[in-house]
Amino acid sequence: MNKTLLLFIVDFLFLNLIALTRWERAEPARTHQPPVNQVSANSVSKDQDLVEAMRQSLADEQLSREGVEQKLASAETMLSSRERTLGQVQSESQKLTAQLVDTQKAQADLNLRYQAQSQEVSVDRSQLAQLQRDLEDKRAEAERQKQALAMLDRQKADALKQVQDLSVAVAVGEREKQQLSAKAVELEQQVQTERTERAKVEQATTQLAQGVGQLAQNSGELSKEIRDNRPISSNVLFNDFLANRVQATFTATRKGLFGYTTKEKDAKTVFTTDGRQVYALLEVDDTPFSFAEVGADWQKISVRFDRPPDYRSSGSAIEFLAVDPRVVVVPVDASQVAALGAKVYPLAADPLKFTEAVLINGGGQGYGELGFKLDAAHRGYVRVDNRLFKRLFGDFSTSRGDLVFSRMGELLGIMVNSDYCVLLGNFAPAATIPAGDGQPPGGTAGIINSLSARVQQLPVELQ
Repeated sequence: MNKTLLLFIVDFLFLNLIALTRWERAEPARTHQPPVNQVSANSVSKDQDLVEAMRQSLADEQLSREGVEQKLASAETMLSSRERTLGQVQSESQKLTAQLVDTQKAQADLNLRYQAQSQEVSVDRSQLAQLQRDLEDKRAEAERQKQALAMLDRQKADALKQVQDLSVAVAVGEREKQQLSAKAVELEQQVQTERTERAKVEQATTQLAQGVGQLAQNSGELSKEIRDNRPISSNVLFNDFLANRVQATFTATRKGLFGYTTKEKDAKTVFTTDGRQVYALLEVDDTPFSFAEVGADWQKISVRFDRPPDYRSSGSAIEFLAVDPRVVVVPVDASQVAALGAKVYPLAADPLKFTEAVLINGGGQGYGELGFKLDAAHRGYVRVDNRLFKRLFGDFSTSRGDLVFSRMGELLGIMVNSDYCVLLGNFAPAATIPAGDGQPPGGTAGIINSLSARVQQLPVELQ
């Protein structure tokens, strides 16, 4: 056992013994005795106490030493056991180390042998593979030569056959040449005969084509005239009108005394065209403007067309027609027409061709057939005979804003009151109010008041 470790353990146990010893037990409790003579009593008592304290301390020291010896013996026993165990472990470790060295040597020998064997096998395999490749190359070359020889044999047989066929063909060709020469002479004679006959047929065909063309032209004109004069059922016209109306919303905004004032009007409109531009046709009362009151200066005007579920587009301007300012149109472009999917009604080329027309209420409440005639006193207007309806569908009477269609489905005009219809021949504007923030000089009030004065100057029966 290591002496340094033993001394360290002994010192540690001794210090614990000193620290754990209760020295107050060394001095026994003093008994209270009656007073004696100072000289004799005090001297005896002190000696006895000292002896007793030393005896007790000696006894405690003896007990402590015995305990320390026991602990030291136990520690020595445990240390000896651990030293024996450590020796055994070291011995086994040395044995395992020796075995490991032997195993490593054996493994190294096996590795060397394996490498040598691997090199020999690799050399043998490479030589064998090379021999196999050479053998395959020889076999392939032999096969190619065999195929080439077979092909040469076939070519030779084919060449012999072709020579025989050519010999026969030459003989046949000579005979056919003689026959063709004879037929050529005969065909030349037939060609001459056919040319003469073809010239006669072409002359007759030209005359026939001219007659057919004239007949087709007359037939086309006749068909067009029949189509143009074929009346359409009033039911069909009214159904088309309802199916092709478009929702239009007008919004006007201006600054008032207590902030901004907004006026909005909703209307149903149809599209019409003069052949150049498509317009939405309305009546002035369908817009925020009115000729029945003094005009106001609106600062912003907007026109919106809606189609469910989510299509919206805007108009660029509001135009009051020169033929009658109460008729209002809004120009629309081709993309808007296509997106809205509405029919475009053409203007009637000859509005006076028929004496009857179909009147449809602007709100779509009903329709009916009525007669109309020119009024020499009011050019551009026709008077409708609203007392002699042939058939009337719906509960309504003629009023301003009703649309008048020809029996062929063309738009004739729009009612300006219950008796007169203004004919629409063109869409020349008398005044234009642009949509958006920018307004013309003088504002919208001046335009509306001027147009209202023009309407008031019309004859009473047209107002």
